[in-house]
Amino acid sequence: MSEMEFAPRCVGLSSGKPTEPCCIVVFGAAGDLSRRELIPALYDLACQSLLPEPFTIVGFSRDNWDDQAFRERMRRAVADERSFDPKHWERFAPHLHYVTGNFDAPPEGDYALLRDKLQSLQRRHGIPDNVLFHLATPPDFFCGIVNRLDAAGLATSDHGWRRLVIEKPFGTDERSARDLDRKILEVFKEDQTYRIDHFLGKETVQNLLVVRFANPSFEPIWNRNYVDHVQITVAEDIGIGTRAGFYEKTGVVRDMVQNHLLQLLCMTAIEPPVRYDGAGLRDETAKVMQAIRPLDVRKDAVRGQYGPGHMDGKAVPGYRAEKNVASDSNTATFAALRIMIDNWRWAGVPFYLRTGKRLARKVTEVAIHFKPTPHLMFPIEQDSSSGNVLAFRLQPEEGIMQTFVAKQPGPGLCLEPVTMNFRYASAFGIEQLPSAYSWLLHDAMGGDQTLFARADWIYRAWQIVEPVIAQWTSEVAPDFPNYTAGSWGPLAADGLLRADKRAWKSL
Repeated sequence: MSEMEFAPRCVGLSSGKPTEPCCIVVFGAAGDLSRRELIPALYDLACQSLLPEPFTIVGFSRDNWDDQAFRERMRRAVADERSFDPKHWERFAPHLHYVTGNFDAPPEGDYALLRDKLQSLQRRHGIPDNVLFHLATPPDFFCGIVNRLDAAGLATSDHGWRRLVIEKPFGTDERSARDLDRKILEVFKEDQTYRIDHFLGKETVQNLLVVRFANPSFEPIWNRNYVDHVQITVAEDIGIGTRAGFYEKTGVVRDMVQNHLLQLLCMTAIEPPVRYDGAGLRDETAKVMQAIRPLDVRKDAVRGQYGPGHMDGKAVPGYRAEKNVASDSNTATFAALRIMIDNWRWAGVPFYLRTGKRLARKVTEVAIHFKPTPHLMFPIEQDSSSGNVLAFRLQPEEGIMQTFVAKQPGPGLCLEPVTMNFRYASAFGIEQLPSAYSWLLHDAMGGDQTLFARADWIYRAWQIVEPVIAQWTSEVAPDFPNYTAGSWGPLAADGLLRADKRAWKSL
C-alpha cells in the first residue's frame, strides 16, 4: 500500500458485522411498506451475510396466509424491488414465517399465537430470546400493539433483549407525540425505542458527515463566513396514488417537512460531535433544532397544491381530481420554507427547504452555495446563484457534485462553470446500493441508535412546524391549485428566494 492509499475503516457499534442471533417480527407484513422496503432490505442484508445466524423473520398481519404463501408473495416483492438471485432467495426464504392476526385482537388470542410461534422457532433453531418488533402499521395501532405485546408477555425477557422500531409519523403534533411516547415508555424504555426515518440511512446523508468531518478541506469553510445559503430539495414526481385518506389528514408539512427535511437540515448544520455514536450525534442535532428561529409563516413559508398537467407526455389530474379528495380541498402538496439558525456558525445564513408532489422530476438533494469571492480579478459577473456549489444527491444516482469555475481550453480567458461528479455506482463498482432500511434495521438489531430520532428531537420538530400547519389549516388558500403538475412548484416559491436576491438551483 502506498503512502497515498487508505485502508477502508468501519466505525460505529454495528460496523459491517452480523449482530446477535434474534427474531424479527414485522407487524403489517402484508402491507406496502413491508413489500417494498422491509423484506427487500432484510434480503439485501442476507445476501451480504450481515444477518445473524441463526435468525428468523415472522410476519404478523390479518391476511389469511401461511408460511408458504408469505414466502411466495415476498419473493415476488423482492424480485420487483431489487437485483434478484434465486440461489440467495432459496437460502433466505426458509427464515420467513407468518402468523395471521389482527392488531387489535385480545392478547390471549392472536398475540398468544405469535408468542407460541416465536418460542417454537427459538427452540427449533437455537435462537436466544432476542426479539426486534417493527411496527409497519398505521400510527393508530402503535399504542394498542405495544400494550398487547406487554399483556401477552412478549415485551420483556429475562434472558434476552427487546427492541421496538416505530415508523413515522410519530404523532400529529407535539402534544400527540408526547402522549404516544408516554404510552410506549410505559412498556419499552427509551434505549429500546427506535423511531425510524429512512432518510438517515441513505449513504449520501452519512457522507455529509464524512465529507465534512473527515476531510480538512471542507470543515474550515463550512460556516457563515464562506456559505451564502443552503438549499434542501425533496421532490417527488408522483401524485398521492391511493393514499388520499392519509394525505388529506396529513398534508405535505407533516408528511415530509417535520421529519425528512428537518433531519437533512440538522445533518448539514450540526457541530462536530465528540464521537460518532448515538449520544454525540443526537446531542448535536438537538442543539441545531433548538437554535432554529421561530417562523414568520407569511414571510417564511409558501404552500402549493398541484393542478392538472402533463408528465412524460401523459395528462395527469390535479390533486382535487384524485380519487377520494374533496373538490375544494385545502391540503397543501407543496411547501417551501426559509429557516434561520441563530447560532455562531450559521447566523445570517438562510436554509431554504422545498418539497412537493407532482414536481418536474424525482430528486433529493442538499446544495451548499458558497459566497462569491470578495474581489474577482477576471472580467465576469458573479452572484450568489452562479458561485461554487457543493451538492449531495440522495436520489436518483446517489453521489456528490461540486460546481466551480474553470478556464476553457484555447486562446483568451473564457471562463465556464464545470462540475466534478462522484457516483457511488462508478466509484465503488456497485450496481445497486442497499436500501437505507438495510442499514437502519442492521443498526437496530445491533443496538445502535445513532441514526434514529430521539424523543426531544421529535418534540422540537413539531414545535417548529406547528405554526405553519395551524395557519395553513385555518386559512383557505385562495389560489389553489397554484402550480401545474410537472413544474417545480408555485411561482411564490421562486419569490421566496428572489426577495433575498437568490434563486433555486437548477436540478
